[in-house]
Amino acid sequence: MSKMNRAMLIGSIGAGKSTLTNALLGRKAEAVKTQALNYYDWIVDTPGEYTENPFFYKNIMATALEVTHVLYLQDSTKQKTIFPPGFSTGFNKLPIGVVTKSDAQKSDVNSAFRQLRSVIPTGPIVITSSITGKGLEEIRSLVKCDSLQEMKDYADSLPDNVVIFN
Repeated sequence: MSKMNRAMLIGSIGAGKSTLTNALLGRKAEAVKTQALNYYDWIVDTPGEYTENPFFYKNIMATALEVTHVLYLQDSTKQKTIFPPGFSTGFNKLPIGVVTKSDAQKSDVNSAFRQLRSVIPTGPIVITSSITGKGLEEIRSLVKCDSLQEMKDYADSLPDNVVIFN
C-alpha cells in the first residue's frame, strides 16, 4: 500500500462513530458529541447531523473526496436507519458496513445487518463491539484493502462470522 488509506465514518447521532474511532485508534478518550469534522490519523469522524440532514450531504460528498473508504455505521439498538437504500452507491469509495453496539442488551444484530445490506449492495459488513474489541482488527484490515475483491478475499479468509461479504 503506497498511499495511506483513510476511512470516513458516517452514521446517525449516537450510532457510535466517536466511540468506534477511539477504539480503532486504541485511545481511551471519552466519546463526546462531534460538532465538526475530526481528523485522527487514518480516520475522519463526522457529526451525525451530516448524515441525518440531507442539507449536509454536500459536506459528506466533499469529505469523501479525501478518503478511500466510507464506513456506514448502524446502531444495532435502533430499529430504523437514516440511510436511504443504495446510499453507498453514490460514493466512488470502498464501502464497509459496521453494526455497532452488538453486545448491548437491546441489540438486534440481524435487523441492523439487514438495514446495512440495503445501504451497501456489495461489500463487507462487520459486526462490532467497541467494548469487547469485536470486529476492530477486521475493520483495520479492510481499510488496508484497495479493492472490493481484496476485501472479499480477506472476508472469505476469516473463520467466523464477524465479517459478512455480500
